[in-house]
Amino acid sequence: MRRGRIAFWAGALALVLLGMGLAGAGKAALDHTNRTEFCISCHEMRENNHAEYRDTIHARNRTGVKAGCADCHVPHEFPDVLWRKVGAANDVWQHVMGRLETREQFEAHRLELARRVWARMKATDSRECRHCHDQAAMSAELQGRTAQRQHQKIGLEGRTCIDCHYGIAHHEPGQGAEPADALSAGTR
Repeated sequence: MRRGRIAFWAGALALVLLGMGLAGAGKAALDHTNRTEFCISCHEMRENNHAEYRDTIHARNRTGVKAGCADCHVPHEFPDVLWRKVGAANDVWQHVMGRLETREQFEAHRLELARRVWARMKATDSRECRHCHDQAAMSAELQGRTAQRQHQKIGLEGRTCIDCHYGIAHHEPGQGAEPADALSAGTR
């Protein structure tokens, strides 16, 4: 009887330790893949998206606050971050298949890629933007009149940050595309 109890508790302890080890390894993997250095380890990201981002307000500004790739493209809450990582597996597949191997290929797919990001941001009410930017903390008196009017519309008729700020960290796709097009194009 005593041996059975010891075996039970030893097994339970082993399972707890295994679970903690797996959770720790998973957290370390999430943290590693959220680093900008990881994102730009593929030349497609380094030579296209990151090259554009380096001179934007999110990378260089008077305060020195810097947003990395994951700050804007990965949810900060669990388990949403896991779902985004599962979706990002498609990005890895596209890299392996060489779909965006050249600048020309990237430009040919820029609108499609932007529409996917815009649709995700619209669907989540720009939650990644709101992780750093708090509308209640904005000083309206420091904004221009147009910005004041537009910020008052946030939340009305489905308006969110990405509706106006869609070209803030990367070049706009051109072709007159805007985030509103993402929903009408049916891209998710």
